[in-house]
Amino acid sequence: MDRLPHEKGFHVSWDQLHRDARALAWRLDGTDWRAVVAVTRGGLVPAMIVARELDIRTIDTISIKSYHKQERGGLEVLKRPDPELMGDGDGILVVDDLVDSGRTLELIREMFPKAHFATVYAKPQGKPMVQTYVTEVSQDTWIFFPWDMALQYVQPYRGED
Repeated sequence: MDRLPHEKGFHVSWDQLHRDARALAWRLDGTDWRAVVAVTRGGLVPAMIVARELDIRTIDTISIKSYHKQERGGLEVLKRPDPELMGDGDGILVVDDLVDSGRTLELIREMFPKAHFATVYAKPQGKPMVQTYVTEVSQDTWIFFPWDMALQYVQPYRGED
């Protein structure tokens, strides 16, 4: 029987994401980045934290929609960053929350080959697409990000309360 996504889950709290994004910033320190480009939507929060930590004031976004579980040719760029800012990507830091298959970052790398790619979390299949990451998780791990979760009351295993 196959596992359900929550059975091999990695739950990330807001606090943990903040610590991990700061750790990513520390690993990226020492380079004079011209700008940060957040891969929407998941890269928005880590990109903001990295930009704050590294005192980078120029931030842009790229939005890519995937179709058919990211099969080849199944990606559509919905929003591009400013072409004058980007050039070939030299001095640009592209930040996302997670690299999974690597297809999204592969497409962005084709557009901006000299950019530096960084993610907070990386799965083995997509890891070759990033130069910097904080935590590696197995390919079959489902990451539950804080923006996907809601706090709610949970009944105790025994008793009423």
